[in-house]
Amino acid sequence: MTKTLTFLGLESSCDDTAAAIVRVNDGQPEILSSVVAGQTELHAPFGGVVPEIAARAHAEKLDLCVEEALEQANLGIDALDGIAVTAGPGLIGGVMSGVMFAKGIAAGSGLPLVGVNHLAGHALTPRLTDGLAFPYLMLLVSGGHCQFLIAHGPEDFTRLGGTIDDAPGEAFDKAAKLMALPQPGGPSVEAEAAKGDPKAFAFPRPLLDRPGCDMSFSGLKTALLRARDQVVAAHGGLPRQTRADLCASFQQAVADVLVEKSRRALAEYLTHDPGHPGFAVAGGVAANKAIRAGLETVSQEMGARFHAPPLRLCTDNAAMIAWAGIERYESGARDGMDLMARPRWPLDRTAAPLLGSGKKGAKA
Repeated sequence: MTKTLTFLGLESSCDDTAAAIVRVNDGQPEILSSVVAGQTELHAPFGGVVPEIAARAHAEKLDLCVEEALEQANLGIDALDGIAVTAGPGLIGGVMSGVMFAKGIAAGSGLPLVGVNHLAGHALTPRLTDGLAFPYLMLLVSGGHCQFLIAHGPEDFTRLGGTIDDAPGEAFDKAAKLMALPQPGGPSVEAEAAKGDPKAFAFPRPLLDRPGCDMSFSGLKTALLRARDQVVAAHGGLPRQTRADLCASFQQAVADVLVEKSRRALAEYLTHDPGHPGFAVAGGVAANKAIRAGLETVSQEMGARFHAPPLRLCTDNAAMIAWAGIERYESGARDGMDLMARPRWPLDRTAAPLLGSGKKGAKA
């Protein structure tokens, strides 16, 4: 690796506008600054992310986030060695905002431009935080994605399985909406679940009766809806304690599925790479303490070292994009002004799509 590299990272794939500066010195990475501007208040009245509102907010905040990131790092543009930007997958308006902004900086400064797969940003985060060596098993679990991946290199991933419908984060958001809890749903459901009994409701554990590492969370959400409706019909409303019990039981069901599927993925991974027993988790749902604890336990049981980023690096951020950009840059990757924003961009481009394909290519 080059002795010293300093990269600006930009992230705008969903509803967080982020900029960060990451420096690598003699192979040791350091996050010099990380700025995230959320959009929770903008989307709250609609019960979810509105793509057009998100795109406009990104366009308004990107320059401010970059200014703040440079100020926190006490650096100017001239101190940078490159610019990394999320080029997909994500909400296309937001991704385009980031890509166009990054192109403008690159054109004006003459700095190299590197497009980054948002999912790779999450998947490579354990290398930024823990220096985890390739290969390792990664559970990418977020609002829009859930996959088991063997990471062989910065752009070399093998998918062992994933969700065939809703991602866990999406399921948490829908669960929060059913329970009349605020968005984002993950933290709201987790807070409510802390007050409830995880054994109060017998929710299904989808696909555990089938072999393999694929997952499903859509039916679990439907089971929650039916249980809620039964409670409302019986009591004329939803008692506060019952709501907490519903959330706790739902969260436990998600955790049980992720834990068991992780056990299977680890068993498969360790047959290929028994000398590298590393298991990492990243993505917004990795911030859920109950799920995180279950994954750590199964990792220990399977004899693998468990790696999880700090909570602030589990959710969308630009430090992971800067780092992934540095990894791509070091492998010789460069992008020009023809860099395209991509709504879909699977990490394992040889695997059959889990969710089918469309005009824009494989969905996942």
